Order: sequence, then structure tokens, then C-alpha cells
Amino acid sequence: MSEQFPGSLIERSFRERIVLVGVALPGTDPDDVEAGLDELALLVDTAGADVVARVVQRRDRPDPATFVGRGKAAELAELSQTLDVDTVVFDEELTPAQQRNLQAILGRTAIDRTAVILDIFAQNARTPEGKAQVELALLRYRLPRLRGKGHALSQQAGGIGTRGPGETQLEVDRRRLVRRMQRLETDLTHLGQTRGVQRRARSRSRNRELALVGYTNAGKSTLLNRLTGAGVLTENRLFSTLDPRTRQLSLPGGETVLLTDTVGFVRKLPHQLVEAFHSTLQSIALADLVVHIVDGSVRDPDGQMTAVRTVLSDIGAADIPELLVINKADRAPEAARLVAKNEDAVCISALTGEGIDGFLRAVADRVRMSDRVVRLVIPYARGDVLAAVHREGEVVDSEQGEEAATLTVLLDDAGRARFSEFVAAS
Repeated sequence: MSEQFPGSLIERSFRERIVLVGVALPGTDPDDVEAGLDELALLVDTAGADVVARVVQRRDRPDPATFVGRGKAAELAELSQTLDVDTVVFDEELTPAQQRNLQAILGRTAIDRTAVILDIFAQNARTPEGKAQVELALLRYRLPRLRGKGHALSQQAGGIGTRGPGETQLEVDRRRLVRRMQRLETDLTHLGQTRGVQRRARSRSRNRELALVGYTNAGKSTLLNRLTGAGVLTENRLFSTLDPRTRQLSLPGGETVLLTDTVGFVRKLPHQLVEAFHSTLQSIALADLVVHIVDGSVRDPDGQMTAVRTVLSDIGAADIPELLVINKADRAPEAARLVAKNEDAVCISALTGEGIDGFLRAVADRVRMSDRVVRLVIPYARGDVLAAVHREGEVVDSEQGEEAATLTVLLDDAGRARFSEFVAAS
């Protein structure tokens, strides 16, 4: 395999050999530690490396110097030497000091889960905004790790945690890194302003906005393709799409809504990414309905739902109405249990199309819940009002009188306020 990574001068034709390390602290469920390592193994595979061993240690508290303690670090060094390992990956975030100390003991690269996720984002970013967001997140992660490193940060051997936009900045001093970060923040601010103008234009159309959210690889992009023919890349791998896409969707009742596919979430999503992708994630916070896609075939769907809702809370979207959708029903025997547990959920297979009609009816019902039917009496002389009503609402019935038209219309709160003077007396 030979790959050229975004912003990198390094071309690799091998897969790194990786050891995973998890730590079970007091109060931590051992199953959660194993589940975390299972997911980390998938992340490492997505980043282009092979896991050759995994180690779990029980500790009362993290060691300030090495996280796992010097004795365990020495054992890891011996294991890594025996297995000819390139990199040791820890499931918890390491401080810069812990990372330096571990690398000195191990004699090889030591990185954490955050570095792996950032590396995957660096490989998958495609649009200018996505690349800028990932580069900013990478620089925020790497900046505190510059201290005392000098030219040791050239990292010309490459590998997980060393690729991506901004890599050439690792050989320059802190001041130039900060200047680069400031430039990226300015660029993203301008891009955010452009996105805001687009949102305002969409809001004037009075079309409701729906956001597809969910754990990475839950099937959001597959569902968007099924519903709208968007042609978005879909792969059975984590974070295959990062950039949001918005498409129009016609509901069974004739309403047209805007459906946006967003970046997938994961447990312990790096805060650098949440901050850098803030403008992108704002499309969720401004949505009228969150369509939460859950992979019904995974071992711990409840844990994934919790992780998604934690991020939604972080970006101020916790109070937006949610429709829970259990995906992959064609290979998920537990999907029925999830639907029974979450009474308002719907069960679908985005791949085969099973349950899509029921899903669309559920979306239409949720959209109409926030609308109210009103009867408006509008004089023919007010053609501007008649045109505006047809633009902003759904006319479900009309009666033609001698001097005015009586319309039965579905309107949201803003529409009802705007046309309040024309509401028919009850």
C-alpha cells in the first residue's frame, strides 16, 4: 500500500505495527476498557496500521510521569522490542511530559487516542474548510508538545500522529506556529461568515432543517444517499466523510425540508476537534430536528448514543427535538429491543431500504408537530400577502370568496406571528 497524505511530504509503503495500552482505574468497568480498546483498534486500522498486541493495566491513579508507571513502561519497552513494534498507542490522552518520558523509556513513538483520531481526520479532509479545521486542531494539539523538542520534531520517519496539514510547521518555533494558528482562525471565521449568510438565505425559504447525527460509521451518509441520491462517499470505515452536505428532501405530505449530513462522533472526541469544527457543528445547533442514527448491530449502542448526546450538549444542541433511528436492521437482531426500549424510535436499513417509508412518515409527523393549522382570510387586494403565505407555509385548503380568499395553512411560530392580522375569527 502506498499513500500520500494531505499536507505531508512523506510517502509510506508499509503499515506500522502497533501495541495498544488501556488503563483500568477504580470505578471503571473492565468491559468499558475492553470496548475502548476494540474501538481504538478500529481507529488504528482506519489510520493505516496493524495492531499486534494489547495490554491492560489496573492502577489506583495515573502516574504523573508516565501514566502507567515506570515498571509497566519498561515491560512495554521489552514487549515492543520482542514484537518489533513501531508505535505504542494509549487509549487515554497523554500530557506532553508523559509522552516525552514514555518515548525515552520505550525507545519508540508513544502517542494517544487523540493523535490517532487527528491523523484520520488529516487523511480524510477534502474541502478547504475541512483541511483548515483539521490543521488548526493538529496545531493546537502539537503546540504544547514543542517545548524542549527543537529539531527532534522533524519526525521524518512518518507514522500515525505525525501526518497531516501543518506537518511542515513542526520544525519551526512556537511563534510561527501561533501565527499560523491565528491565520487559520481568521480564515475559518471568514468561512463561518459565508456559511452564516447561506444559512440565513435558507431560513428565508422557510424550509425546515434536519441534521443527521450519530456515531461514526452508523450509516448517516448511506441514508443521505438513499433519501436524496447525494452520491456521498460511503465506506465501512470510521470517519470516511468529514464535510457537511445539505440536500433537499420531499416528505410524504409534500413538504420540502433540508437534510444535512454531519461529521460522525466517537467516544472521547478530542476537544481540539470540537473547537476547530465549531462552525460546522453549528448546523446541528440551528436545526429544527436532529435525526439521531444509531448502529443497531454494535455491541454497545447505548454507549454510542450517550457519546453522541454528550457532544450535542457541548455544542448547545441538547434541547433540539430528536428522532431516534435504529439503522442496519438487516443485520441487527437487537434492533427490535432498542425500538421497544425507545418507543418513539424507528427501525430501518439505509443499505437495503427497509423501513424507509415509515422513517419518512415519522419525520413528517415530527415536522408537523411544530406547525399549527390556521385559517387566514386574505383580501384579493393583498396579493403580496397571498404570495408570502404560499412561500412560507403549506396551503392545505382554499376557498374563494367575493372579496377575499380563505386559506387553511400550516405555519410555524414565525409565520403565525407575521400573518396574525389575517387569522379568521373563530
